[in-house]
Amino acid sequence: MPGLLIIVLLFGLMYFLMIRPQRAKAQAQARLLDTVAVGDEVLTVGGIYGIVQELEPDEDGGDIVVEIADGIHVRIARKALATVVKPEDDDEDDEGEADDDVIDGEAEIVEDAAELAPGGVAEVNGEQVSVNPGAPEGTAPPERS
Repeated sequence: MPGLLIIVLLFGLMYFLMIRPQRAKAQAQARLLDTVAVGDEVLTVGGIYGIVQELEPDEDGGDIVVEIADGIHVRIARKALATVVKPEDDDEDDEGEADDDVIDGEAEIVEDAAELAPGGVAEVNGEQVSVNPGAPEGTAPPERS
């Protein structure tokens, strides 16, 4: 009897940790596929963004015609949709992106390459100046055999 109880508990644990989340994810994907409409911007599982131009009925296979560039339409399987891109997401991405070279909307042109060198880097002038200040002076590298 205790062995049967352990098996039942393990099955219950497996259900709550594996089967139930997978089922919820499948239902969410099915809702997404049912709610896609003409004019929605979508992302395919292949990483292609496009705008839905035409939806075929489920009886005909349920394919979707997506425009990926001006005048270029591709027909994809409905199950190949990864997500519907929300218009709010695009606006946030554009505002959040900042050009690393531009600060406060102005770019600075650097004419002297010495200004680009990181601070604390000593110049090596070829007169036995060590690049590594912690290295012992006058030691030769070991010979390789």
